[in-house]
Amino acid sequence: MNPPVWTGRDDGPGSGHRRWHTTVRPLDGADRRGTVIVGFASDEGVRRNKGRTGAAEGPAALRRALAPLALHRDDALYDAGDVLVDDGDLEGGQTALGSVVASAMADGHFPVVFGGGHEVAYASYLGLDEGLGADRTRTLGILNIDAHFDLREEPEPTSGTPFLQIHEAERARGRDFRYAVVGVNEAGNTPVLFDRADRLGVEYLTDDQCAAHHMERVLGFVRSFVDSVDDVYLTLDLDALPAWVAPGVSAPAPLGVPAEVVQGVVEAVAASGRLALFDVAELNPSLDVDGRTARVAARMVDRVRAARGRSA
Repeated sequence: MNPPVWTGRDDGPGSGHRRWHTTVRPLDGADRRGTVIVGFASDEGVRRNKGRTGAAEGPAALRRALAPLALHRDDALYDAGDVLVDDGDLEGGQTALGSVVASAMADGHFPVVFGGGHEVAYASYLGLDEGLGADRTRTLGILNIDAHFDLREEPEPTSGTPFLQIHEAERARGRDFRYAVVGVNEAGNTPVLFDRADRLGVEYLTDDQCAAHHMERVLGFVRSFVDSVDDVYLTLDLDALPAWVAPGVSAPAPLGVPAEVVQGVVEAVAASGRLALFDVAELNPSLDVDGRTARVAARMVDRVRAARGRSA
């Protein structure tokens, strides 16, 4: 799907009134390197995972929440439009999203992907794998802010399987699987999933370990992981946030990771200079009271943009 027209509050001309909606342009008009937004309008993986559907509308809602945010720097921002999965062909949609991501990377852009269910993660990985080079020797680390491991074994791909799929793809290419999760809900993941995570060498912090007063411990965990790899794929599943902050998700969190901790994590990764791709998953506007989830997601996207700019 072609990129939509961005609209929002207009306080007047000139850089002093710059906002996202006055800055984002279609990718086909790019004249310098910048951040490229790609939407993945899919909730097929959520449906297969027996969750509450509606995340296919997430990219549009996230754009609307981002549109009025002020920009304090002349960033190059582009929109490549959406990959739409509306016929049950999740696998084809994941391949298509990967191609768009890889193409953007080949032109020197930084991709930011708006899901969609967390099946977007495998699609993002396909793009990264091609964009970084299938024959690469640089190590890739995946940092997931999530209440779930998403390491399920299922007969077909779902929103609960992407990181096991990535593990299998990385091992098939003779690479180590480097995966860390911040915010795991112990009550939301069975012993089988914890055992699988341990067997695969997954590093993780539970949501209990991510309270605001543990901020320095969380950031230490994140920085240690980031420093151990060459490139980082950061993925934010909005169900990691407390339900009262992010009600618009398939599975709201009873405890969750405070928004200020999540923001600290995304800023630390973005400022590291190693972030290769960022995506946001599980925004379901049909369940989003007062647009809270979309607004906090927009805040995280904007903080990644700002932190990357400061580190450049």
